[in-house]
Amino acid sequence: MNNNIKNSLALSLALLLSGSLSVHGQKPVNEGDLKHWPQGSSPQEIGVRIAEHFIASPHFNYFRPTPATSIVYPETCTWYGALTFAKLTMNEDLFKKLADRFEPLFGSDSTLIPNPNHVDNTVFGAVPLELYIITKDKRYLKVGLGIADKQWAAPEGNMISPDATSYYDKGFTPQTRIWIDDMYMITLVQIEAYRATGDHKYVDRAAREMVMYLDTLQRPNGLFYHAPDVPFFWGRGNGWMAAGMSELLLSLPKNNPDRTRIMEGYKKMMASLLKYQAENGTWRQLIDEPEAWTETSGTGMFAFAMITGVKNGWLDKKTYAPAARKAWLGLLPFIDANNDTHEVCEGTSKKNDRQYYFDRKRNIGDLHGQAPILWCATALLR
Repeated sequence: MNNNIKNSLALSLALLLSGSLSVHGQKPVNEGDLKHWPQGSSPQEIGVRIAEHFIASPHFNYFRPTPATSIVYPETCTWYGALTFAKLTMNEDLFKKLADRFEPLFGSDSTLIPNPNHVDNTVFGAVPLELYIITKDKRYLKVGLGIADKQWAAPEGNMISPDATSYYDKGFTPQTRIWIDDMYMITLVQIEAYRATGDHKYVDRAAREMVMYLDTLQRPNGLFYHAPDVPFFWGRGNGWMAAGMSELLLSLPKNNPDRTRIMEGYKKMMASLLKYQAENGTWRQLIDEPEAWTETSGTGMFAFAMITGVKNGWLDKKTYAPAARKAWLGLLPFIDANNDTHEVCEGTSKKNDRQYYFDRKRNIGDLHGQAPILWCATALLR
């Protein structure tokens, strides 16, 4: 089967599932319905499939043949998503397996806990914090809070950012890089620390950092450059920003002085994303480039952000619910029988080179792409 035929079949399946086409003259499903789904496409069914596949997988090591020496952020994000899904669906068996995966980290495998000296390492704290929120086992709280607090500690010699001291002196984390990826990595661990303790210092930190990134990287069209010196609207990078704002807004107190600014940036981004969503519900590797390839990790993150906005009344339901439904169902043809997601951009640094983003590998089963499917499943069930 050639690629054109495969793409056509995938598009037809996505449209059929989304309700944009009818079957045997039947009326299509409400295009903005986020509760009722064709068989095999519900968030309950998909969430279990992706979570169980994660549990059965070894620690993620970017497809290298050697065992992982440290837990990397794509695994953290998938683990966190699986935990939120298990909690919401009250799936005790699934939760036990996810907790059992952590147990060796208290002993024989403690070296797998990453050194929290960089945003990609520090986000790991969200996993023990979510485990604490569910279980109230203080072993998890000790690990998670230690990591969250370390993120705002005075910079040390092994800090990666050359501007660490400057950011710290201004009240920001010394791990600040001004890459859009950071606004999920920093935000999630701090908001989880707030959810676990109720201590406002954590949510206030995250909000203030978010505003600084919004003011620096968001462009007039609502999208974000990957970094100040990289003027491209990379899909997953923008996805990290969308998901980070959504997680923050879920728990940011109404009276927080930064909430209005963050909501403004979030809504501006969502309005822009509507304009670039493809007919099959997905978005592209470079969002505004029609010739760029379909990319599923960014699509999943944008779907999560829109679902969350509709469910919480931040976004107009009539406008955004159809886009959210189409995005969720648009992802499903990219999940294969092994529960691996296709067309996932590999781990990506920044580079001021358009072709660099076009040439990134298109992975299968990469946890960058598995994680947001679990976030979406949870968001749809909230």
